[in-house]
Amino acid sequence: MVTAKDLKSAKVPQPADDIQLPPSDLYSDEPTLETDLHLRQMLLLIITLEWLWQDRSDFFASGNLTIYFSPKQIKSQDFRGPDFFVVLGTERRTRKSWVVWQEDGKYPNVIVEVLSESTAKSDRETKKQIYQDTFRTPEYFWIDPETLEFAGFVLMAGEYEAIAPNEAGRLWSRQLELFLGLYETKLRFFTPEGTLVPTPAEAAKASQQQAQQAQQQIERLAERLRELGVDPDTV
Repeated sequence: MVTAKDLKSAKVPQPADDIQLPPSDLYSDEPTLETDLHLRQMLLLIITLEWLWQDRSDFFASGNLTIYFSPKQIKSQDFRGPDFFVVLGTERRTRKSWVVWQEDGKYPNVIVEVLSESTAKSDRETKKQIYQDTFRTPEYFWIDPETLEFAGFVLMAGEYEAIAPNEAGRLWSRQLELFLGLYETKLRFFTPEGTLVPTPAEAAKASQQQAQQAQQQIERLAERLRELGVDPDTV
């Protein structure tokens, strides 16, 4: 006969929900960017995309941020996050890092690495393999800020294939629905029509120039009316 004492001392099996997952509140653990060129290139991509998509709330764009994707990776600390990446179909908010098991298993849709003398081999080989086989990231690009070497790859049947440039030498991103190409020695985004995606400062300057041009046209028209003996205020 089973007594109350027996029940109290018995070990109750733990439900599957009690399985311990790796921690989720993980801080990014990335080294500092190697040069000012690397920093400016990374920030340029982040700033321009966020400016273009300022009315969207369904993406996350960041750079030099750790992507945690397995407990083994956490222990080994042998993987460094991308210089720039974009995740689509997610909540737009700040994060300490990108923790895959806390983000519905989502990996980046687009990754850009900024090559350097010390990382180029890894970016072209090891990390490319990880992005292809583990992350299954649909599009991967790299840019060398010194030599301006620029390449892009799209995942086709499980393997990366080089993206062919258009007539302007730009590469199409189906994920972002934007072109990537060089402009004044920097990698920039371009609209499907080929227009440069501006930074907020560039957009403000262009708006100011347009306003000045409009004012100049008004002043020229007013002067022409006066020459014809017409009071501009009556028109």
